[in-house]
Amino acid sequence: MDVRFTHFPLHPDTPAEGKKRDPNPARDERMKALMDQEGLPFTVGREMTYNSRLAQELAKWAESKGKGYEIHDPIFRAFFVDAKNIGDPAVLANIAASIGLPRDEALDALHSRTFKDEVDADWRRSAEVGVNAVPTFVMGGYGLVGAQPYETLEKLVAKAS
Repeated sequence: MDVRFTHFPLHPDTPAEGKKRDPNPARDERMKALMDQEGLPFTVGREMTYNSRLAQELAKWAESKGKGYEIHDPIFRAFFVDAKNIGDPAVLANIAASIGLPRDEALDALHSRTFKDEVDADWRRSAEVGVNAVPTFVMGGYGLVGAQPYETLEKLVAKAS
């Protein structure tokens, strides 16, 4: 099965330096419980949120280097666990280097916005198919929205096959 990541404009109005998050302990604890169920790391009480646009462009660049699948977990960890600014090119270049990609090439791609058009196309595609939350899983004309248990994803695959 071929997995294709399509990017979505999650809070595109967030400034590059990020913005303060409104405290919401109930939301954070709910997310932590969901992440724990799936064995995913998550830090409760992040104080900032950051614009993911450049991270999406980095992911497209990583795809062009054969590392598209590998880049997503380190970006996830940087944002949701380490509370790093994934809108900062230096942070993103370090993430690229952590999976064996050349840091300087990552910075060049981010500064030149080489993959801007590809992310724009993803955003248009997301709008066309009605994606309004992440994650969204689409397969064979069927979809699921939100973090889902493995068994639910298995049912989607079976239904779409």
